Amino acid sequence: MARGAEPAGERRPCGSVIAYFTSAKFLLYLGHALSTWGDRMWHFAVSVFLVELYGNSLLLTAVYGLVVAGSVLLLGAIIGDWVDKNSRLKVAQTSLVVQNASVILCGIILMTIFLFKTQLLTLYHGWLLTMCYILVITIANIANLASTATAITIQRDWIVVVAGEDRSKLADMNATIRRIDQLTNILAPMAVGQIMTFGSPMIGCGFISGWNLMSMCVEYLLLWKVYQKTPTLALKSAKVEESELKQLNVKKESDVKPAEGVQLIVEKDVTGFEPQQEKEVSCTARIAEPFITFRDGWVAYYNQPVFLAGMGLAFLYMTVLGFDCITTGYAYTQGLSGSVLSLLMGASAVTGIMGTVAFTWLRRKCGLIRTGLISGVAQFACLVLCAISVFMPGSPLDLTVSPFADISARLFESEPLPTIASPEDKPEMVFATGMPNLLNGSTTPANSDPEMSPEPVPLISVSLLFAGVIAARVGLWSFDLTVTQLLQENVVESERGIINGVQNSMNYLLDLLHFIMVILAPNPEAFGLLVLISVSFVAMGHIMYFRFAQKSLGKQLFVCCTPDPKAVSDSTPPGNTSTV
Repeated sequence: MARGAEPAGERRPCGSVIAYFTSAKFLLYLGHALSTWGDRMWHFAVSVFLVELYGNSLLLTAVYGLVVAGSVLLLGAIIGDWVDKNSRLKVAQTSLVVQNASVILCGIILMTIFLFKTQLLTLYHGWLLTMCYILVITIANIANLASTATAITIQRDWIVVVAGEDRSKLADMNATIRRIDQLTNILAPMAVGQIMTFGSPMIGCGFISGWNLMSMCVEYLLLWKVYQKTPTLALKSAKVEESELKQLNVKKESDVKPAEGVQLIVEKDVTGFEPQQEKEVSCTARIAEPFITFRDGWVAYYNQPVFLAGMGLAFLYMTVLGFDCITTGYAYTQGLSGSVLSLLMGASAVTGIMGTVAFTWLRRKCGLIRTGLISGVAQFACLVLCAISVFMPGSPLDLTVSPFADISARLFESEPLPTIASPEDKPEMVFATGMPNLLNGSTTPANSDPEMSPEPVPLISVSLLFAGVIAARVGLWSFDLTVTQLLQENVVESERGIINGVQNSMNYLLDLLHFIMVILAPNPEAFGLLVLISVSFVAMGHIMYFRFAQKSLGKQLFVCCTPDPKAVSDSTPPGNTSTV
């Protein structure tokens, strides 16, 4: 009998592999990988394009970031409300088409600019080129808003439904999604960067437009397949949700200390959801609806039991300690070449993946809330190296130089805005603070006198800075996953869109302040102050999370290496219990 059973046992692994690759979970991963790959290519390329088109200045890139952050800040709650009020499939497909169509159109416009940049410079004294800049930023901003809607509906809603009632499966899926993000974050820019290096920016635009066109079709099909394989995605009615919440409330009434957020959600949603359906909408109410939605979204976010945890995550966005265009530009001024920066970005991706692994392990050992606390301590400890780097040899920190010297010179001396740089002008371009032009790896301008050439910049400071940034990625991504799952588990289904929309708005609000801070103090001498401010905001964010954890777990907060009490006591279906 044993020998006769062996062939069936041998076929079983093959069947399980096929079942996995055709499961809704894998199809969701595949669709997310395609979407993220296109997003990362576009975000990398558009920053490079704007820098190249605007005379190797970071100003237009900062303005683009400012517009993107401001738009999500104002429209995040409205986008989330739209996600809540429409069917899941309609939201996912609409946002997918709008996002990819905007990127394709933006790529075509950029190709036109690169083809006819000389003519555009001479037409209408350069105003036509300025209008092209505005058009590119506007369309790219629309693409980002659509991407925000996609992220809310897929990463905050679909993934919860696909995971079902298994919160461990939800944690594993969240971690896998972040690993995909980390891998594409390094591989996609490398791929498109090689195309732009060995080809041209115009070829890069064409490649990105073509990729988004093909990816859009495949992702559309994958979304439909996931929707078909998960029938519960079609259920988004108030009656189903209300009955689930009543059962949940009855089950938790006998507990001494219910999991945070469950009872508050029930009281608010059951009493307040039905009247919203019965309300007659007049013409005046339709006009005022976006403003009311904006207000109600922020009020609902404030009343969430995980409010402090969400605020703690948002405060981590007020930082220059990341691999964005600001930190990259600073690294160039300190003598790091593009190849070194690409290696550092790869190392940050590796530590980010380590953070997702640490999250799943810590959650199993210590529980969800304690995982966030441990991750926060680890991140802040690593960022102390960044604060120390400000005072080490090689740091350009100079308190005698006003942080606003560069911006005041541009505003009050009426310095003309830069345009597309011609090849013969590039050697004369230096940074406003006198730092050498290192964008092409050279440490001395071609036409400068040897006596005026600066001494080599010591790398101790910048090395400590990036060591702290890279090491902190472990705690950062573990903390991000913790707060993400807290929001998934403690926000009622009918409010997932609007609450996560407001959370995105909070993230972008702090990101907006980060861009404003850099625009006001763009010179390298002020970067050390920006680092210290960033570390301070990270500390405040983790203090908020500590307060949330203390309110939720009380005296059990420091009883680590044991699962949360709710996870142990509830051996019945875990879907309606919180393991935090």
